[in-house]
Amino acid sequence: MGGTAVQGSVSYSNKLVTFNPVNNLAANTLYTATLTTAVTDLAANALAAGYSWTFETGDTVATGPEPVNLRTAGDFVILTKTGITNVFQSAITGNIGASPITAAAMNSVSCDEITGIIYGADDAYVASAGGRACFSGTAPDNTLVANAVLDMGTAYTDAAGRTTPDFTELHAGDVSGKTLVPGLYKWGTNVLINTSVTLAGSANDVWIFQVAGDVLQASNTQVLLSGGAVAENVFWQVGGGTGVVLDTGASFKGIVLAEKGVTVKTSATVNGRLL
Repeated sequence: MGGTAVQGSVSYSNKLVTFNPVNNLAANTLYTATLTTAVTDLAANALAAGYSWTFETGDTVATGPEPVNLRTAGDFVILTKTGITNVFQSAITGNIGASPITAAAMNSVSCDEITGIIYGADDAYVASAGGRACFSGTAPDNTLVANAVLDMGTAYTDAAGRTTPDFTELHAGDVSGKTLVPGLYKWGTNVLINTSVTLAGSANDVWIFQVAGDVLQASNTQVLLSGGAVAENVFWQVGGGTGVVLDTGASFKGIVLAEKGVTVKTSATVNGRLL
């Protein structure tokens, strides 16, 4: 058809394939993506027939760093190596999982509280209420959640390893009442949200917060998104010994990649993922 090939690299995890072009795609341009019969599975079986589709880029150029690729960890809203302690009653929309710890470490989450699936590293889940209808603990499920945890670790390493921050030690870690533009932020301290903080940008813009300490959000405060900004493009990489603590009634936005833990207190809400 006479097009110009786009150079880039391909990565994959389980059934998710990601193409990352060397250069940003042009705005307002129609592109064609093609899979040929040269594509094979791990057993060397070729794709039965080629497949193509088209898409058109928009006219807005994103600002901020490249987003963190969650791979299959992005199929979960809560994902942990060490279990989930829940005080009834929560409301969870999306899948949750734990590995390598036994699935019994999620017993305090009941099927009455979740719209999604609980994935375990084994079949040891015993619901505190609501039965086991939402639980998946067969061997393929064990492998699925184990791979997602590996992808979570890869995502954490990616976020923590980003260099050349746009902002370093901004406001000495106290972002209370501030408006933050897209970019890569780095703190060697705790990050405090004692009054609402605003993330201002478009739907394509990205924020990555590298926090060596903890993220501590006070009660009844909000992480606000303005200008079309979306939670899926906000990443909180948190290395502190406590992790993230959202106090009573707090409203939080974004994807947490925490080394130690996440605490969500009574009536607090999260639009994002807790990994």
